Amino acid sequence: MKQLSIQFTLLLILLFSSSLQAQDKYMDNHSCSECHEKIYEEYQESAHVKGYFNDELHRAIADKVSTKKYDCATCHTPMADNIEALINGDARPDKSNKTHTDAISCFFCHTIAYVKKAHKKNINIKARQAENYKPTLYGLLDNPDDSDKHSSSKNPVYGKKVCMGCHSHKLNDNNVTIFRGMGEQQDSIKCIECHMPEVSGGAEKMDKRARGRHASHKFLGIYDKEFRAKGLDINISTTANTIEIKLTNKMGHPLIIQPARVKYLEVKVLRDGKEIWKNYKKEPNEDKKVFFEYRFKDKEGKKVIIPATAYSGEANNLEAKASKTVSYSVKLQKGDVLKATMFVRFAKQDCQSVVSLKDEIFKKAHVMKEVSKKVKDYIKKNQYK
Repeated sequence: MKQLSIQFTLLLILLFSSSLQAQDKYMDNHSCSECHEKIYEEYQESAHVKGYFNDELHRAIADKVSTKKYDCATCHTPMADNIEALINGDARPDKSNKTHTDAISCFFCHTIAYVKKAHKKNINIKARQAENYKPTLYGLLDNPDDSDKHSSSKNPVYGKKVCMGCHSHKLNDNNVTIFRGMGEQQDSIKCIECHMPEVSGGAEKMDKRARGRHASHKFLGIYDKEFRAKGLDINISTTANTIEIKLTNKMGHPLIIQPARVKYLEVKVLRDGKEIWKNYKKEPNEDKKVFFEYRFKDKEGKKVIIPATAYSGEANNLEAKASKTVSYSVKLQKGDVLKATMFVRFAKQDCQSVVSLKDEIFKKAHVMKEVSKKVKDYIKKNQYK
């Protein structure tokens, strides 16, 4: 009997030890859905769920930069269990590895302890977990609930700095800015208010404390038709011979962030339902004043499409909360209809000339915002309303 008791005790110790070891492992996205079902569903619609294996544009550009090194892993596969090997070129993204396919995972974002500002790109400092103890996940909730999977803690980094690790800026090896989403003095507060608005429902499936609200994890952005329309104001004013359009960027970041994208304004005059004038003849980039994009050059000053190796770069951009007014000389008549439309291409045509993309979403322009105005009665010299 004593021998049996010792064996049973050893078995319990072994099981307990195995359980602790399992808890010390990476928590994949799906495991979060057991308690945070609604948040998980929102996350599945977000850009954070996209990575090397399910984002065609990202994969095409990453492979164009290098078929050996995957430097993008820092932000696009940040929980990779072999991230240094990916960055150094000793390994490639592996479709059978959950820490790769989870992309910007729940576990990654909620274990950021601190964000260190740096010249080329900011650095996310991860929390160090004690071996054999369940991890602590961070957020902004006061008195968050623990679970059998993790402990919970409020961390001020989630109010001010959590977005800055990946969404601030990125310079290539030649010190050329190839991505800029935030200014040096900005923090994450406005990012969260805009891209993670509060929605109904508790953060957990079992809303133990009846909080009733949570921050949306859809991370709304440019791919959402209604959301992107909110980021820009277009105002049209006219005289008998002039169209004046004022563009106002209502966003807390520049109009153009991603170098693969382009946004441009199309202005038309319709008379009796027929187009009689447009601000460009064939291609939108003919009107450079309202063609917003990053442009890069190599060491010899020649155009570069993929900016990883660029030696210089510039952008026609509209900064956060800034306005720009453009004028066109057009002879107008009563009854003319003016249409001003801001379009976005998720992969500009230059980009598509060097990478192969099959998804139709990358092959056409999408409306960001459209406004129209009809020229009515003549009210005073040279002025229509």
